[in-house]
Amino acid sequence: MVFKKLFGEFVDVIEWLDDTPDTMVWRFPRYGNEIKYGAKLVVREGQMAVFVNEGEIADVFGPGTYELYTRNLPILSTLQGWPYGFQSPFKAEVYFCSTRVFTNLKWGTKNPVILRDPEFGPVRLRAFGSYAIRIKDPAVFLREVVGTDGHFTVDEISDQLRNLIVTRFGMVLAGSGIPVLDLAANSEQLGRFVAGRLAPEFANYGLELVSLLVENVSLPPEVEQALDRRIAMGLVGDLARYAQFQAAEALRLAAQNPGAAGAGFGVVMGQNLAGTATGPWGARPPEPPPSPPPARTWHIAERGKALGPFAQEELARAANEGRLTPATLVWAPGMSGWRPAGEIPELARLFAAVPPPPPPES
Repeated sequence: MVFKKLFGEFVDVIEWLDDTPDTMVWRFPRYGNEIKYGAKLVVREGQMAVFVNEGEIADVFGPGTYELYTRNLPILSTLQGWPYGFQSPFKAEVYFCSTRVFTNLKWGTKNPVILRDPEFGPVRLRAFGSYAIRIKDPAVFLREVVGTDGHFTVDEISDQLRNLIVTRFGMVLAGSGIPVLDLAANSEQLGRFVAGRLAPEFANYGLELVSLLVENVSLPPEVEQALDRRIAMGLVGDLARYAQFQAAEALRLAAQNPGAAGAGFGVVMGQNLAGTATGPWGARPPEPPPSPPPARTWHIAERGKALGPFAQEELARAANEGRLTPATLVWAPGMSGWRPAGEIPELARLFAAVPPPPPPES
């Protein structure tokens, strides 16, 4: 046992070969937490090493290879520990921190966010997406989050970060003033804005929020149904085409479910809707007759003056009373000049209905 302990006091290599996708911090295992004089420390790209001497963070090493000789570093030389039976009174620990980007971490709202939309009024929204982080300050992360955990994974902090994102996202979304229908077009801008608001809070944990993606913002089912109806009405254009659309949908559903109890009812309703819109035989109902043109008015030339305008009914009375004769000059809008009333077909019929003068008394 003594020889094994003596052999363990010779030059050692301190390194970490990470083969896990979720490990953020790993503590180098060492007998009695002793670091030998002249040990070699290997820190690879995507890693940083934190030395903890007697419970306090002593130094942080970036990528590279280091030989641990100088007393300025928290190196424990067992030469000082020989009087204690190779048990040095100075203890040191090495924590390796992964500085790579941890991606595809999920976030989402457990409860809907209530906001006031200018078009729909108060609505409840749910949102979800993903984010990516990495360790920016290993000393702060070790001090504030990891503590003495020898194997710290991203799952141990993801819940806290997710709650932080959801809280800030709800506040930003409620105060953004972006209409519900425009959220999809502004999701990238919204994600960047929320990430900027969260950056200082992530820095308090020694972390960097690399990116935050808003993948979807969903409406409540009743709002989605109302929106679908509005879109459908906009597509069909008018009531007749909408009724045809409803009838076609009823027939399609009935064809897909021929054994369903409501299939016959759906067919009948579809036919009734179609009949309401297009007639009993599927033909479009006849167009209503056009409105009659406005009645024509006439002017009469009498003693060098133009009198009128007169309606045709007034000219009929004048013809019965003998004040209008076939030789009377008349004019109406659209005529090139004055013409005798008897040459105009519309007025010539008035004189045919005038009774001839009574025979003289015998």
